[in-house]
Amino acid sequence: MAAAPAVAGSGAGRGRRSAATVAAWGGWGGRPRPGNILLQLRQGQLTGRGLVRAVQFTETFLTERDKQSKWSGIPQLLLKLHATSHLHSDFVECQNILKEISPLLSMEAMAFVTEERKLTQETTYPNTYIFDLFGGVDLLVEILMRPTISIRGQKLKISDEMSKDCLSILYNTCVCTEGVTKRLAEKNDFVIFLFTLMTSKKTFLQTATLIEDILGVKKEMIRLDEVPNLSSLVSNFDQQQLANFCRILAVTISEMDTGNDDKHTLLAKNAQQKKSLSLGPSAAEINQAALLSIPGFVERLCKLATRKVSESTGTASFLQELEEWYTWLDNALVLDALMRVANEESEHNQASIVFPPPGASEENGLPHTSARTQLPQSMKIMHEIMYKLEVLYVLCVLLMGRQRNQVHRMIAEFKLIPGLNNLFDKLIWRKHSASSLVLHGHNQNCDCSPDITLKIQFLRLLQSFSDHHENKYLLLNNQELNELSAISLKANIPEVEAVLNTDRSLVCDGKRGLLTRLLQVMKKEPAESSFRFWQARAVESFLRGTTSYADQMFLLKRGLLEHILYCIVDSECKSRDVLQSYFDLLGELMKFNVDAFKRFNKYINTDAKFQVFLKQINSSLVDSNMLVRCVTLSLDRFENQVDMKVAEVLSECRLLAYIAQVPTQMSFLFRLINIIHVQTLTQENVSCLNTSLVILMLARRKERLPLYLRLLQRMEHSKKYPGFLLNNFHNLLRFWQQHYLHKDKDSTCLENSSCISFSYWKETVSILLNPDRQSPSALVSYIEEPYMDIDRDFTEE
Repeated sequence: MAAAPAVAGSGAGRGRRSAATVAAWGGWGGRPRPGNILLQLRQGQLTGRGLVRAVQFTETFLTERDKQSKWSGIPQLLLKLHATSHLHSDFVECQNILKEISPLLSMEAMAFVTEERKLTQETTYPNTYIFDLFGGVDLLVEILMRPTISIRGQKLKISDEMSKDCLSILYNTCVCTEGVTKRLAEKNDFVIFLFTLMTSKKTFLQTATLIEDILGVKKEMIRLDEVPNLSSLVSNFDQQQLANFCRILAVTISEMDTGNDDKHTLLAKNAQQKKSLSLGPSAAEINQAALLSIPGFVERLCKLATRKVSESTGTASFLQELEEWYTWLDNALVLDALMRVANEESEHNQASIVFPPPGASEENGLPHTSARTQLPQSMKIMHEIMYKLEVLYVLCVLLMGRQRNQVHRMIAEFKLIPGLNNLFDKLIWRKHSASSLVLHGHNQNCDCSPDITLKIQFLRLLQSFSDHHENKYLLLNNQELNELSAISLKANIPEVEAVLNTDRSLVCDGKRGLLTRLLQVMKKEPAESSFRFWQARAVESFLRGTTSYADQMFLLKRGLLEHILYCIVDSECKSRDVLQSYFDLLGELMKFNVDAFKRFNKYINTDAKFQVFLKQINSSLVDSNMLVRCVTLSLDRFENQVDMKVAEVLSECRLLAYIAQVPTQMSFLFRLINIIHVQTLTQENVSCLNTSLVILMLARRKERLPLYLRLLQRMEHSKKYPGFLLNNFHNLLRFWQQHYLHKDKDSTCLENSSCISFSYWKETVSILLNPDRQSPSALVSYIEEPYMDIDRDFTEE
């Protein structure tokens, strides 16, 4: 907090001036230079010296100047507010002054949000600007924090109503005046104190909204373990408060500055991980642990996430939240949609809801409603969607955190998955009219829509829940689990142990499980839909890990392979993200599965179709390399099997025949190595390096590794770049050793997905990096001396 001159706390409002004030006024004994007042106040605000508050002026001067400048009497009101808010005040007059100030600022905040928050100059909203410039923000912070001060062992108290007024004024100032939110974020003691104001239902909404805005711009993440009595605070929230609190938690449990995780280079990530290890757990990890230590926290989130609309709170409670709607959400457009739907439905239902201007209310604090008021169903649904968005996000982050197994166990125990399954048709993937979905200024497919965001968050949760975890079978119902067992029995293979261990009391109920429901909507999704990417990712996560024939057949029987091929070939999908997710899913679906390759050949039954498919593969190997890897691994396994069914597929399948050709493999290998470099490796494209290694490991098994390296050397020379590719590959493999030999999870994933022991991966890399130029399997043997460049330091600058 910027320190005010001593006069601010010693009766300056009654006419005494400090030396700082005199200096700021230029030493001439009456008043500041008229043209420089706002400039001097702004300078004082930045430096903490000179003119910083209204109390440094006389009331006479402020009144006189107000006539010319039209400050709406705000500086005089701040002068009175300071005089009536001293430690021994009863705050009655103080509260009256706040109620005079509040409408002057709330009108501007209303104008701001209804103008869709267009970029504006500060002077467009003069009242909030003047309020801040004359020290109003700092004064309100001091008033709010008075309860932290003890006088003769007793804590000062201010009413909830007064706190509510202060919070609303602060929020409105943050909304309209640039820089205020950042200044508040720098006051860490104030931010922590704000959490204590959420204990009162009367001030909860205003406090939560202000905290969310502050944390959104705070440079350093707040630590929840510093919040006094956090466990008691959260445990005493009702369900609606907890849902709103999740908006704050979304900021406090997510790692800061992660951006798009796939786009950050692995060099940068590794450096950050080394730094993190020396610093200990991050603030986000500490906050996750603090929340998980609160009794019943995850259980309550699961209940919120699976609550049906009919179980949500009734009209009165919801309208109370909407009373000061511009502080309820970060986007007034949501209410625009709600109100429009309410008006549309009320015309049909002959029941209306009257929304007065913000601040206007009846004695009971609720907007005036007609005797027959009924909350429209669409508004109830939108209300519930907004809650579930935040709750699902928090659960998703916790699922990806350090306590993943603990969270998994609790989510399963509290039946989140069957609960979401029951909501799938009526809420998550409900049929809707455009009027109930589209927000003002947006279109039906805009990712800003709450309905669409809920679907994406739901799919992200499924992806995190299924990924490499045996609880994924909770996405099925009992009948579907029995189907998996029957598939294994028919194929004469052992039943998957995780299926046998699944607690049948925790799986989905009803005619279809959640995975099957997802497949049904996935196949109906329009070609241009933004959901395709997330749907494919969610289904692919179910297949990840050790390959399961039964899992693959379960999905194949439901037409998934044909759907994917239709999207890739017949619709000629153009979206790179969607194509990548479909290629990855297709690879997992077909890997080692003879039946899948038969289905592929049946669908891709002409050379024309096959050429379209190859064109899509070759258009971006970063997107398709996982499919190339899976087909290469499958070919190797099939060639070592003695089975008529396998032999038939090998002789007929166009894709296997294409991959079996050495020129094809060499073309893939050359391009895979050429499109990546150590400095540009990310979580997204590192798969290209691992796919190139798979090709060479399988060549090594067949004692053909020297042949492949010799062919790479020839391809280098044919491109007129001798040494370029192999030097690059050498550097990539050195990085591979650093990256994977210290990360157990990644190495396990490589082993499980390829069915090649990690020791074989390590041995192959070591052989390739052998410095002996006489070794026929060492890269250096194929790099001519003049072009040797293998010791480059690839640490990120």
